[in-house]
Formats: sequence, C-alpha cells, structure tokens
Amino acid sequence: MAAESLIIAAEPLIRIQQLSKQYKMGGETLKALDEVSLVVNKGDFIAIIGPSGSGKSTLMNVIGCLDAPTSGQYWLDGEEISRLKENKLAEIRNRKIGFIFQGFNLLSRLTAIENVELPLIYRGVPSKLRREHALEALRKVGLEERIHHRPVELSGGQQQRVAIARALAGNPPILLADEPTGALDTRTGKEVMGFIKELNGLGHTIVLITHDPVISEQAKRVVRIMDGKLNEEAGGRNELHTGV
Repeated sequence: MAAESLIIAAEPLIRIQQLSKQYKMGGETLKALDEVSLVVNKGDFIAIIGPSGSGKSTLMNVIGCLDAPTSGQYWLDGEEISRLKENKLAEIRNRKIGFIFQGFNLLSRLTAIENVELPLIYRGVPSKLRREHALEALRKVGLEERIHHRPVELSGGQQQRVAIARALAGNPPILLADEPTGALDTRTGKEVMGFIKELNGLGHTIVLITHDPVISEQAKRVVRIMDGKLNEEAGGRNELHTGV
C-alpha cells in the first residue's frame, strides 16, 4: 500500500510526450508544435516564454484543453486526454483548469462575485455552495470589500484579481495564466505577479505563458519555445526533453 501511494504521489500533473500540432494553410502544412515533451509536477511554477509565432499560444491551447494535438500524447492529472472529443474536453477544462487571461474576460454587466461564480454555474454547483466558494476566492485575493462592484468600478489590478478569484473558485489542479500582466502598468503588474507567486507558495500549480523575460524569470522553471520546439533553461528542477 505504501509503495502504491508513492507511485500515485509521483505522477506528474501534466505529462506531454512527442506532441505535435499541424495546420493546413494555403496547401501547405504548418507545424505549430514539433514533437514537444513536457512534465509539470504538482506545485510547480513554470513559465513558457517565446515570441509571436513561436507556438506558445498553440501549446497553451493544448494544455488548456481548448485544442487537440495532431499527434502525440497528453496526460492531465493522470488521464490521457489527447484523443477526447470536444464535449469531454470541455468538461475536463471546467474541472481541471483555472484560466487567467491578459484581458481579464470579465462580463461588464455582472458584479465581481457574479463573475467569479460563472464557472461554478457551468459545473452545476448549487447556488448556496457556489456563493460560498466565490466569496472565499475573493477573500483570497483581498477583494471581499468589492464583491458587489462591476468591472468598470474596479482598477485594472482589481479586475485581474477578480479574474484570478474566478480561476481559483473551483479549486482546479492547474492555474493557466496567459500574459496575466499584459494589460497592466508596470507597478500593478508587479503586484499581480507577486500575488501569483503567493498562490504558488500555497501549493497551487502555475503554468504561465509570456513573451516577457522579466515575467518569466519570476517562475521556478523557464521553458523557451521557438519554432514549435521546447528547451528548458538551466536551473529547472525537472527534466524536459524535446524530440527524440
């Protein structure tokens, strides 16, 4: 029993092997991801950095169950999901991944707490429990005094904190942050990154997508993507292989 527990504990949260993604454009085949392999363990804080056109957005979409690979394998929280249909991917996406977007993606007509409740509505969580989870998430980001404010009544940093609370509300295994400071000024961006690091310190697994070296350097691991291939920079705690 003890040996089995060790095996379960050692299972990576994300395991990607020899994964490729191709698109047909004008009669040509574009290889956005080229046989990439990646391991992310529970509690990791990994930054994936690359310029426009490098493949980082495609990789984010695959990790976030927004798109399926052309070939290769993807295990998420112990489940192989690379060949699942869209409806099943949507279910996994709602349960397993909390998204933090550059543009916040808050609904302007809803209050902070109503925005945070949205993914829980889609999951079918009863209204009372939904409200409790949303309140707790907003407390975590220090916005318990702003729960009835709409986005227009909040600063950029506060809006991003609401977005982080929304990502946290369902307690997903992974927080996937896509350029989380891109729409913020430098000072507010530093505050948001400080808060993301605090969440990682509390045990949340963070996968951050960025083009900014200053942002990526704040992660525990940095993986660079270029022309659809991955390379982990020196100092990373886990091994990453590209190709064969």
